[in-house]
Amino acid sequence: MSQELNAGNSWASSPGRRRNMQANRSRDTKPELAVRRLLHARGFRYRVAAAPVAGLRRRADIVFTKQRIAVFIDGCFWHGCAEHGRKSFRRNVDYWPAKIATNMARDLDTTAHLADAGWRVLRFWEHEQPAEVASAIATAVVEERRRQSRDRS
Repeated sequence: MSQELNAGNSWASSPGRRRNMQANRSRDTKPELAVRRLLHARGFRYRVAAAPVAGLRRRADIVFTKQRIAVFIDGCFWHGCAEHGRKSFRRNVDYWPAKIATNMARDLDTTAHLADAGWRVLRFWEHEQPAEVASAIATAVVEERRRQSRDRS
């Protein structure tokens, strides 16, 4: 059956694997929700899954528009974490390394585009502690608010 499915241009090795992979969330993942809850509890307000720059068809997980800070919480598997990402695959051995390499290249391109547009990009891995991630984000937002306040006076 997987040969029929692959003949139909599916990336999955089986119908069950395809259903499993389609169930993966692109937003509102557990790590994102944990960080967002902590930030909200500290009084921070932000946009969720928003495109920081018009014309760039990529969305940041958390966006502070006034401070021009875009936050990405990258999944270890999907974005090639050196610590937790997979290096070898039993199935679709040609597909997965290329897919992850493409994701990593897109991450670099996104960071470069946003930086060129004057945005500060913060990237974290899903395995990082939510409290530490939230603290780092809060520090960056507060620093930017102070800088903007100084520039206005």
